[in-house]
Amino acid sequence: MNRAFRLAVVNSHPIQYFAPLYANLSRDPALEVTALYCSDFSLRGAIDPGFKQAVTWDVDLLSGYRSVFLGENAKQRIPAGFWSLICPQVWPEIRSGHYDAVLLHGYNYAVNILALLAAKTKKLPVLMRSETHLGLHRDGWKRWIRDAMLSIAYRFVDGFLAIGKANRAYYRALGVPDNKIFDVPYTVDNDRFIAAAALAPEQRGQVRKKYGLPIDEPVVLYASKFMRRKHPDDVIRAVARLRDEGHIATLFMVGTGEMEHELRDLTSSLAIRNVVFGGFLNQAELPNVFAASDIFVLPSENEPWGLIVNEVMCAGIPVVVSDEVGCVPDLVKDGVNGYHMKAGDIGSLATALEKLLADASLRQRMGAAGLAIMRGWSYEQGRQGITAALRQCVQPR
Repeated sequence: MNRAFRLAVVNSHPIQYFAPLYANLSRDPALEVTALYCSDFSLRGAIDPGFKQAVTWDVDLLSGYRSVFLGENAKQRIPAGFWSLICPQVWPEIRSGHYDAVLLHGYNYAVNILALLAAKTKKLPVLMRSETHLGLHRDGWKRWIRDAMLSIAYRFVDGFLAIGKANRAYYRALGVPDNKIFDVPYTVDNDRFIAAAALAPEQRGQVRKKYGLPIDEPVVLYASKFMRRKHPDDVIRAVARLRDEGHIATLFMVGTGEMEHELRDLTSSLAIRNVVFGGFLNQAELPNVFAASDIFVLPSENEPWGLIVNEVMCAGIPVVVSDEVGCVPDLVKDGVNGYHMKAGDIGSLATALEKLLADASLRQRMGAAGLAIMRGWSYEQGRQGITAALRQCVQPR
């Protein structure tokens, strides 16, 4: 190619994790990224089904790259089930001749299938990026049908962008050859999170004071949606167990969701006074909260990746993460930057927390190790992987 690769990326809506990546890629003179959005609901503040409240992200989701909203209906569409996003406007947009390749994020919406067909009829290469891995729970017959259909559909995909080791293993299990798989790590805006989390001791104390956290004792942070799959109640029970054994710590529960009332009732029934509910916190607030905490916990089951782990590791604090979280094989080195735990096992969670609560120097060493891991898991590695995929899949014209 004697000009930049023109890549169209099909997304349901502007996503706080993806938009900074597109802006970063667009700084490369060899890439021209255009995001094709089906909906603007993350900009107008529609109800997020996980948080159970209206969410408007407070970070810029459109600057630094080209974007196209697919039709006037983009102002009304809300991503829900498969048929909620069909977006027939994607057909002429992809076939317009503006693009050299199309990148699809998974197959959750009908628009992705339509985009695949549009690209293939235009003889454009298609790249696929998804969060799926073999450890995700699926009903047996549903898994069989899905995998059989994907094995067929994947024959029409020219390159697969593996977000991590577990995702790469999934593609290989479906028969995708290694020469069609490119490593494109699942990342966040490391630079923003690292810079925003660099707090002086007095600033750290101010953040704790703002949220009603004690200045002089360890803070265990849970920051995710309050939903059963993520087991936020297990964190409360584990901290209660450690309190009964004489360990001192405050639990900071950040988020909202379907379990909020249940979690507050559980805290009362266990007579735990060292639990602070912070509510929903937006993107700009989170790095300070991470930096003001000492340990992060994500005890989820059936978790495709868990980008919150990336964000927290940028703040240099150790993590305790379930073995069912997709990022674990790549980011969480047991005994190095945190600990693995068994999903649903309060005992293993409590054991990991006990080790970290008992040793401040261990927490510091593990946090530093996690930050070092994140410095090598960044947009730059993603840019290299996408560029390699385009070089292989796009024929010179």
